[in-house]
Amino acid sequence: MLIYLEKELCVCDLITALELSQPKVSRHLADLRKCHILLDERRGKWVYYSVNPKLPEWAMKVLELTAHNTEAYLNEHITNLNMAKQSECCS
Repeated sequence: MLIYLEKELCVCDLITALELSQPKVSRHLADLRKCHILLDERRGKWVYYSVNPKLPEWAMKVLELTAHNTEAYLNEHITNLNMAKQSECCS
């Protein structure tokens, strides 16, 4: 949901936002990439992830509705994400 909302995130952003370890975050991102849900792009030593724009319309609608209906749950993670962006970990 965070990647959907932000359009693109780096692993270090997600580690801080979700308060999870790098291996755990990377493993889940790899699974989503293998299923063609996410795309990845390497920029230097950082890998950025975004939602695959070729997902079917129904899948994009599911992401949209889920993001809209989980705002309360996501607020803590979005706050953490904003703190991560201020530290510019991927710059």
